[in-house]
Amino acid sequence: MAHTPQAKYRKDYRSPSHTISEIDLTFDLHETQTQVTAVSNVKQLGTSDQLVLDGEGLELKSILVDGTAWENYQTVEGGLEIRALPKSFELTIVTVINPQENTALEGLYMSDGAFCTQCEAEGFRRITYYLDRPDVLAKYTTTVIAEKATFPYLLGNGNKISQGEMDGGRHWVKWEDPHPKPAYLFALVAGDFDVLTDKYQTRSGREVDLEIFVDKGNLDRANHAMVSLINSMKWDEERFGLEYDLDIYMIVAVDFFNMGAMENKGLNVFNSKFVLANDKTATDTDYLGIEAVIGHEYFHNWTGNRVTCRDWFQLSLKEGLTVFRDQEFSSDLGSRAVNRINNVRIIRGPQFAEDASPMSHPIRPEKVIEMNNFYTLTVYEKGSEVIRMMHTLLGEEKFQKGIKLYFERHDGTAATCEDFVAAMEDASGVDLKQFRLWYSQSGTPELDVTSHFDEANQSFSLTIKQQTPATLDQEEKQALHIPFDVELYRKDGSVIELRCNGKNVSNVLDVTESEQTFVFEAVDEKPIPSLLREFSAPVKMQYAYQDDELVFLMTNASNDFARWDAGQMLFAKYIRSNVEQVQQGGAVALPENVVDSLRGILLSKTLEPAFIAEMITLPSHNEVSGWYDVVDVDAIALVLKELKSILSTELEDELLAIYHNLKQEKYSIDHASIGKRSLRNKCLGYLALTEQGNALVEAQYQVANNMTDTIDAMAAANQAQLACREQLLQDYSDKWAHDGLVMDKWFTLQGSNPAENALDVIKQTMSHSAFSMKNPNRTRSLIGSFLNMNPVRFHNKDGSGYRFAGDVLKELNTSNPQVASRLLDPLLKYRKYDEARQALIRKELESLKELDNLAKDLFEKVSKALES
Repeated sequence: MAHTPQAKYRKDYRSPSHTISEIDLTFDLHETQTQVTAVSNVKQLGTSDQLVLDGEGLELKSILVDGTAWENYQTVEGGLEIRALPKSFELTIVTVINPQENTALEGLYMSDGAFCTQCEAEGFRRITYYLDRPDVLAKYTTTVIAEKATFPYLLGNGNKISQGEMDGGRHWVKWEDPHPKPAYLFALVAGDFDVLTDKYQTRSGREVDLEIFVDKGNLDRANHAMVSLINSMKWDEERFGLEYDLDIYMIVAVDFFNMGAMENKGLNVFNSKFVLANDKTATDTDYLGIEAVIGHEYFHNWTGNRVTCRDWFQLSLKEGLTVFRDQEFSSDLGSRAVNRINNVRIIRGPQFAEDASPMSHPIRPEKVIEMNNFYTLTVYEKGSEVIRMMHTLLGEEKFQKGIKLYFERHDGTAATCEDFVAAMEDASGVDLKQFRLWYSQSGTPELDVTSHFDEANQSFSLTIKQQTPATLDQEEKQALHIPFDVELYRKDGSVIELRCNGKNVSNVLDVTESEQTFVFEAVDEKPIPSLLREFSAPVKMQYAYQDDELVFLMTNASNDFARWDAGQMLFAKYIRSNVEQVQQGGAVALPENVVDSLRGILLSKTLEPAFIAEMITLPSHNEVSGWYDVVDVDAIALVLKELKSILSTELEDELLAIYHNLKQEKYSIDHASIGKRSLRNKCLGYLALTEQGNALVEAQYQVANNMTDTIDAMAAANQAQLACREQLLQDYSDKWAHDGLVMDKWFTLQGSNPAENALDVIKQTMSHSAFSMKNPNRTRSLIGSFLNMNPVRFHNKDGSGYRFAGDVLKELNTSNPQVASRLLDPLLKYRKYDEARQALIRKELESLKELDNLAKDLFEKVSKALES
């Protein structure tokens, strides 16, 4: 690289030299030559009369100070220095930008003929020179000018205050946002759309206009998004007492978008993946994803917009809290157990892997080169778990008091993670001093739990040892405050009350030391403990359960999550032992008692179908890989494949009966119907491995009346490599080649295809009419699924998968480094593999590092990986 990017450190935070109280923006939109006029009211805060503004890729036209041309300035790398300024002044800057050529999709760019913006984290500096940092909050007024015939809708933040016509067929609209906000929450959209409208009356009686803008012809795919938005607004009022604060709420769906969605104040810009859905085009997973993401961005209105983060190191302040809120929203509307299971799968799989990688970092990082690299599972998902632990420690009532105090103190400001914890602590009276370490300590804590039953004294003790392995960024680790949820059972299934020192105690134990013993009294028989219920902390736990104890918990635990977790531990036990067997040349086997326990679950008349589907799902290859210091890719893949085959054979009759019994004549997206389809299609995935698999899968595809059954039939054919696979995939492509979003599901199947020639097929697929490397959704679906969901072919010993990844990353490095950075992650964990694979991956990383134009996004990750 010509220039080595420099790291920024949290400890070096300094308040801004100036503040900007108001900014008036005028956009004269043209595809290749958009002129932006920014008029800001600026006030000096410190002693310096020099103002340093951020800017990137801008053509500067003029600078005025209080209406007079200002010459005392210079452009520098990454910005603009303006000197000898008065203490307060009006600053006018005119810049020109080229949205058409902006393939990075940051700042202002074109998406399928529409103008749109993405300014988080640091995209506003691609629009105009500005203090592009989250602790500078200003009131925005935005005037958007464009050709009326091509761009009839001109949208901005806040409320529309005026509009008019201009000569030459152009028109303008002016928007005013009354709430001060940082630049990253700015949004602008201009285009020609179909619009779905509705209204919502808040609990105080205010009427809010709701508008969802979609590409022409997609109006019938916006209804579920509108329902989800209304449900979100209602839920936030009922659960958190938070009401919407503008006259209008708008959502725009665009096809070219690096993220899932963006919470810009009053004008949410969404990846179309999380808006568009109907029976023909969307799966149940799509519907649930839309509900969750619509909720997430709406909930940001308070936890992210009204209170924003002081600096980007505090990102989890808004994201961890808002993920917790959207998880609670989904759980309250659907199955709490299934939602919790799916959230925990993310933590135990990719998040734990991130903790163990060279990019390991706390939920509040200490240093950063490229902020986009810290939009991670650690900041979001582990950040949510940290909020959940606080909720567990405080309880719902005290947690809500803490939320209320947080808003009373910080509404309209840029706050820190410490501000949030302090509000929780002060409102509840609970000491969270040690708990704060979760914000600053990286890595995954490991708990070693042992027990002892003293029959003579009728006592039962649990000894919990905690330690967090060293990570690349932190050698020394301290003991954390870990809420550890436990329940004890008698053999008849009844619950033993927890008593210590003659008093009943909470199920949540406060683990605060490196080693701690908890002694429970009045335990009249040797109990079976249910440990870390609800996954009460994001930790790895070891406890020497016997098979019969796990089977007991699968059947008798009062908590559904605990039942699932016991099943996962039983699976894990035999996955581990079989991997060892395979490595020694043995065959894969599964004891009859394990098969029988799953048969009992399948035949249960009381469990929800959606929950049964989770119970019979094996851990993923990625999760299993996280159990090992050195990953044997092929042995793990073989064991998972063989175990699934054993279960399909042993449980064929039960699976077939359930499959036929759960057939639904009409499609509905209520949660009960989704659950039945989930179990039915899980059964099909197993049955695909039996002799009748090909006929069953082909028949389901042909008669499917919804996209869920269509995709699950193709997925079953894909994973089982059935004879009908090619025919089904070709038929789907013929029907849907015109719709990129629907084709993403097809691209995902091609990327995860376990066939020996998978890589050749993927390369051919890249020339498909619906595929474009310029579109992040297409790229993530095909290339991302190969890198993340096709372990055997990606990690082929000949290195072909690694070379392919390296070639793709080099191409994306120049066109869209943000997408490239996210695709890079599987290569970062190269030290987890054998020496031959390590050498092959390292070669690709070194080749990337040698690029003269390596983007900051990639430089940071590649450098850390090679240094590890």
